[in-house]
Amino acid sequence: MVEPSHPGNVGSAARAMKTMGFSRLVLVAPERPDVTRHPDAVALASGAGDVLAAARICATLDEALAQTTLAFGLTARGRDLGPPSCDVREAAVLARAHLDPEAGTEVSMVVGPERAGLTNAHVARCHRICHIPANPAYSSLNVSQAMQVMAWELRYALLDAAQRGVLAPDGRGQAAPTAASGAAVQAFLAHWEEALVAVEFLDPAHPKKLMPRMRHLFSRTGLSQEEVDMLRGVCTAMLATARGRKQG
Repeated sequence: MVEPSHPGNVGSAARAMKTMGFSRLVLVAPERPDVTRHPDAVALASGAGDVLAAARICATLDEALAQTTLAFGLTARGRDLGPPSCDVREAAVLARAHLDPEAGTEVSMVVGPERAGLTNAHVARCHRICHIPANPAYSSLNVSQAMQVMAWELRYALLDAAQRGVLAPDGRGQAAPTAASGAAVQAFLAHWEEALVAVEFLDPAHPKKLMPRMRHLFSRTGLSQEEVDMLRGVCTAMLATARGRKQG
């Protein structure tokens, strides 16, 4: 939950998660630092006090997504520039396919803030935009209600996968590549921008939308750690070439 302002919503979100079997709640820059102990949050958690009390608080969305390998940004608004869009049911199926304990993959669902929803900067940190196909004449959902819908779809998809044996590794074939964490991807993007400036492909005085487009390009591909390492090697070579050219 990004920048939650109402303690009751945080408590309701904890309850929504626990009813569907989830327990890891992360709060990004909540308006009240003591939100998990606020009486409204405790009252509306109603039996999910353990999830509420264990909620992790982060200063930034980047910090919250540091170990995430697939992030969905829940929003009702379309974006001119952003990651691919899907509905909440498709998101649950994609999450199910992405999760692999052996590969260390992690999926995050990003919601909030209550007043205006996710900003373009928040969405840019996600791999997919996710929406709930509600009544087009009145599609506004309370953030905790949206989390309940999302948690149900995820539970349904994961239960279906478990019943069909999708989640059980069979031990055959090549091991799945290790997905790059959010922190690894952010570090690569910073390195990539530095390299693009060095080879004069990116003009920092007039960047236009080059880096946001690059960010969305790499987000769509679902980079593995091996691919990030390879691309950072390319960045290092680009920087070395640019420096050699200037010295020569």
